[in-house]
Amino acid sequence: MTTAELHEIKLLLDEKFEQYNKPGFIIDDPVSIPHQFDQKEDIEIAGFLTATIAWGQRKSIINNAEKMMKWMGYFPHEFVLNANNNDLKAFEKFVHRTFNGIDAVFFLKALKHIYTRHGGLESVFTNGFTQNATLQGTLVYFRTIFLEAEHATRSEKHVANVLKQSTGKRLCMYLRWMVRNDGSGIDFGLWKGIPASALMLPLDVHTGTISRKLGLLTRKQNDWQAVEEVTQQLRIFDPNDPVKYDFALFGMGVNKVM
Repeated sequence: MTTAELHEIKLLLDEKFEQYNKPGFIIDDPVSIPHQFDQKEDIEIAGFLTATIAWGQRKSIINNAEKMMKWMGYFPHEFVLNANNNDLKAFEKFVHRTFNGIDAVFFLKALKHIYTRHGGLESVFTNGFTQNATLQGTLVYFRTIFLEAEHATRSEKHVANVLKQSTGKRLCMYLRWMVRNDGSGIDFGLWKGIPASALMLPLDVHTGTISRKLGLLTRKQNDWQAVEEVTQQLRIFDPNDPVKYDFALFGMGVNKVM
């Protein structure tokens, strides 16, 4: 791709970033769920559980995430720390696509383990980044810690394994929420130990399709290699904040701009 072509793509993506990176984006997006909360730990947990089920129709994702918040009495952190087996019973009937009650109860117990034994979600992800210096290594570290809690084998598929070529889309999206802070009020910017420059694009059908149409991604399948390829291209446009273009690519894909 020539310098002129790259310049044209950057101009387009910058324009679309400005168009979609507005508070109105929140309304129909899963990020609306953690935006209900003010306390850091509540935002972290609400965001993590919402990101975990963020595949399929956005309306269904939001409705089911809202259900989880309701069952936790809208105090996610307090619930995770103090819920007993009776409190967890409601979650045994939870279903979102292939994520079921067994998975939901395990995720809550794993979160308790993380907050009581490992200092919380920020601490785990930040330690992972400090030790590995790459987002891939960070996600591998997080998966290892998360799966320390007793669990059914079936639940492991809901924690991305980027060593087996998962895109890690939901975890990459979650980290975008927690790390980025551009003043728009969409991403929270709560975590300071991971730089925005290290984030990776949450690659899904929409962002993948537009990236290929623009020539930013040549790899045909959506996997971790594709994530690395497209994010490296986005770093040419903004090395300090490459994942800001998630707004542009996703918005263009959803709205069928190309």
